[in-house]
Amino acid sequence: MASYGCTVEWSRADAVFTDQKYSRAHAWRFDGGAVVAASSSPHSVRVPLSDPAAVDPEEALVAAVSSCHMLWFLSLAAQRGIVIESYRDAAEGRMGTFGDGQRGIVEVLLRPAVLVGGGAAPADGEIDALHHAAHEHCDIAHSIRGEVRVQGSWRAGGAR
Repeated sequence: MASYGCTVEWSRADAVFTDQKYSRAHAWRFDGGAVVAASSSPHSVRVPLSDPAAVDPEEALVAAVSSCHMLWFLSLAAQRGIVIESYRDAAEGRMGTFGDGQRGIVEVLLRPAVLVGGGAAPADGEIDALHHAAHEHCDIAHSIRGEVRVQGSWRAGGAR
């Protein structure tokens, strides 16, 4: 079984810490060399103790679900000979309370807009079927407790 990881780094710097007035800004370091500026959400911890320009864990979860879905969608479309020119997803996660009283991301809404090229348009329902299949393959979506929904759109584009 594959293993995935990243290194999360934070430093107190000169903050007192015990007064709760320390920066929540930190870094995510990935094995390929990427470094992502991260912080708590300004919805959770007020600015300037959080960094609104950084990625927060809730945004990262939504992005991971969206990215996983897209990668499976592209792979499945290519296998079926459907040429995808572009893919854009304005994904959104909704924080709420589960039935057991625990708070969390209770829903992720994917809104993929797909531009299909390469000649003939896909058959009715074919793009929706690809989104369904992509969701079935996405291990990230299956790893979270909240519901993951997809509201996709597509349009035909020019042949290349």
